[in-house]
Amino acid sequence: MAAAESSKINMPSGGGRVRSATDDVDTILIGAGAIGEAVLYVEEQAYRSIIVAVDANTYPAAGQRLEELLRAKRLAVHVTIIKPDRQGDVIADEASLIQLLHDVKQQGAEAVIAVGGGTIHDIVRYCAYMAGIPFISVPTAPSVDGFNSKGAPILIRGEKITIAAIGPNAIFADLDVLMKAPSALTAAGFGDMLGKYTSLFDWSFGSLTAGEPYSLAAAERTRSALLQCVNQSELIARRQEEGIAALMSALIESGLAMLSFGQSHPASGAEHHLSHYWEMEYIRLGKRQLLHGAKVGAACVEIARLYHRIADEGIDGWSNSGSHERESPAAADAIAANWPQIRKHIADIPDSGTLTGLLRGIGGPASVSELQVSDELLARSMREAHRVRMNRYTLLRAYNERANAANA
Repeated sequence: MAAAESSKINMPSGGGRVRSATDDVDTILIGAGAIGEAVLYVEEQAYRSIIVAVDANTYPAAGQRLEELLRAKRLAVHVTIIKPDRQGDVIADEASLIQLLHDVKQQGAEAVIAVGGGTIHDIVRYCAYMAGIPFISVPTAPSVDGFNSKGAPILIRGEKITIAAIGPNAIFADLDVLMKAPSALTAAGFGDMLGKYTSLFDWSFGSLTAGEPYSLAAAERTRSALLQCVNQSELIARRQEEGIAALMSALIESGLAMLSFGQSHPASGAEHHLSHYWEMEYIRLGKRQLLHGAKVGAACVEIARLYHRIADEGIDGWSNSGSHERESPAAADAIAANWPQIRKHIADIPDSGTLTGLLRGIGGPASVSELQVSDELLARSMREAHRVRMNRYTLLRAYNERANAANA
C-alpha cells in the first residue's frame, strides 16, 4: 500500500504518452494509440478468450477498433453490448449484471475489457469479480474518477449500494479516443474532480469529529490531482490534448488515492450523496439519468454554499444540542472543540460563485437549475441525502441531525 501511495502518474509537457504502474495496477497508459497497446498487453498475458463490454455509443467510439485488432491476433473475441433500460439509459443494475455474467459463462472468458465510462466499468468490475477473472480498462471519455476503483456502485431494486469488487489489471486511455468524446462527458469529468473540494473537507471533518480513518498521503494525492485539473481548466475547456491528458491523469490519480486508502473517503462526500439521491429519485420516477459528474459538480456548488454559511453562523448552537438519530460517535461537543480547525478547512473550499465560474468555463452545467433538478428535490435531498451513506459523518449529516434534534 505504501508503494501505491508513492507512485504517481507524471504528465509530460504538451500531452504525449504516460506509462506508469502501481501495486494495484500493472500498467497505466495515457497516450495516442493506447488501444493498440491494450492488444499487446492481452497478448503478453496470454488471454485466449476475451469479452469486450461496450454500449451502443462506446462500441463505435473504441470497441469496434479494439475488436478488429484482437481478431487480427486470432484471439477469441465476444462483444457484449450492454442493453439500456426503458428510459434509454445503460445502468449498473441486476439486468445488466446478468447479461454480462451470462456471456462470461457462455464464452468461457478469461478476461473482460471494459470499453466505456463509469457505468460500463462498474458492471464489468463486479462481473469480473464474481467470475474470478481480471478486467482491463479502456476509458472512452474523461468523465469519472472510478475507472480504477475496487468498489462497484450497483442499483439493487432501485437502491444504490456500493459493493466490493476488483480494480482493473491495466488502464489504457487512448487520447485519440478521449479527444473525440462528447464535450458534456469531458465537462462531467471536470465536475467530478471539482467535487473533491467538498469531499476532502468532509473527510477531514469526519476524522476530526467522528474518528473516521484518515490518510494524509491519500488526501494530498487527491488534492494535487484536483489542483492539477483546476490549473489546466482553460486547456480542458478548449479540448486541447494537454488539457484532456491532464484531466484523465487527475481522474486516475483520484482513483489511485481511493485504492491506496482502501475506501472512497478521499473522493466522495456530501456532494456525492446528493448525486446518488437524485439518481435514485430519477429511477423511481422513470426519468432519464443525468451524468454523474455533472450532478457532482452542481451538488458541490450547493454543499459549498451551505458549508460557508455554517462557518459564517459560527459555533453557537453546536454545544450540547444532542441528537436522537446520531449513529456516529461524533457529538456536538466534538464539533465545538474542533471548530477553529473545521472553520479553517471550510475556508479552503472555494465559494459557490468561484465553483460556478469554473464549471461554466468548462461548458458544463453550473447549477442544479441547469440540470433541471427541481427546487423541491434539491431541498429534500439537502435534508435527507446524508442517509444514503450512514457510515460517513459529513458536515451535511451533522447539520441535519442538529436540526432534527432541535425539532424533536
